Amino acid sequence: MKLLLLGNLGGMEILLIVLLVLLLFGGRKIPELMRGIGKGVKSFRDGMEGKADPEEDTKDKQ
Repeated sequence: MKLLLLGNLGGMEILLIVLLVLLLFGGRKIPELMRGIGKGVKSFRDGMEGKADPEEDTKDKQ
């Protein structure tokens, strides 16, 4: 399955991007950065589904 987001990027281009991100943000910041991106994507999806307050759903599940 080819990801539409990556387009025609090959292995070397992806490796170069990963190394660049590692150099820019450092190894300790990457998990925090990915967590923030994940929360943003979840918020976007919740907004597309029409949920008014996504925070209420996470409070109910805990």
